[in-house]
Amino acid sequence: MFIIDDVLLFPVRSLMFIFREIHNAAQQEVANEAESIRIELGELYMMLETGRITEEEFDAKEEDLLRLLDELELEATEAGEEGEGAN
Repeated sequence: MFIIDDVLLFPVRSLMFIFREIHNAAQQEVANEAESIRIELGELYMMLETGRITEEEFDAKEEDLLRLLDELELEATEAGEEGEGAN
């Protein structure tokens, strides 16, 4: 009886495994993108401190990067809430 159950449920379990892996890959990509934005912010601060960019250039670029980071974190939070509701 258990062998028949395993055979019948194999396609469903396989699909669930694939969906979980896709979800994990997407979360990892968002985390990597957020980390690259944080690194870019650090480089931006260094450029300001060394005088390679002006305060106005810094403010404009910083605003863009912080907006992108906020959007990524908001998307990650929403995705996490949706994932919890599905379980």
